[in-house]
Amino acid sequence: METLLFISQNLDVILERTLQHLSIVGVAIGLAILTGVPIGILITLNQRAADIVLYVAAIIITIPSIALFGLMIPVLSLIGHGVGYLPAVIAVLLYSQLPIIRNTYTAISNVDPALREAARGLGMTPIQRLRRVEIPLAVPVVMAGVRIAVVMNIGITAIAAYIGAGGLGVFISRGISQSDPRQLITGALMVSILAIASDYFLLWVQKRLTPASSSSAAPAH
Repeated sequence: METLLFISQNLDVILERTLQHLSIVGVAIGLAILTGVPIGILITLNQRAADIVLYVAAIIITIPSIALFGLMIPVLSLIGHGVGYLPAVIAVLLYSQLPIIRNTYTAISNVDPALREAARGLGMTPIQRLRRVEIPLAVPVVMAGVRIAVVMNIGITAIAAYIGAGGLGVFISRGISQSDPRQLITGALMVSILAIASDYFLLWVQKRLTPASSSSAAPAH
């Protein structure tokens, strides 16, 4: 009951922190899509490049988030942004690369060769085949990667509160430092709700973008 009372009395602050959280994740995921999808497509042309890129992305995702934030502080301090919004966005961007690149690479690589041949037979250029055939068919798997990245990084962004980035993690960090279970539970609950809501929203987007002939719910890779 105390936690519910705390939430009801601090709805404006919770909304503010939620918007901060969404801003970090939204900007980072947007940049990750703009970079990761093209990279995933390009590495389908060269297996060695694919192995190297996926290996590097896998290494990055294994770095503990608090350690990654710590590594960026001295680097970004050179431009006056060692803590706060920028390092949080960069960290989430880096953590988002593996699921997006890997799923894009997998999806494009697994397009039915017969469909590619049919597109060639129709006189399509490689760019036209990619835009009209391969990418539409790859959408469900690519979106699955985006969903994984979003849900994972909503949790990671909570840790960004420790470097002054704001977000829902502020409730968690203050709850721990002040031994206040109301703030701790509020932060954890809101992060969970935000992750679930975001996943369902992206699932809806995935279904809207998926061609009718494709499965509307492809498995994540």
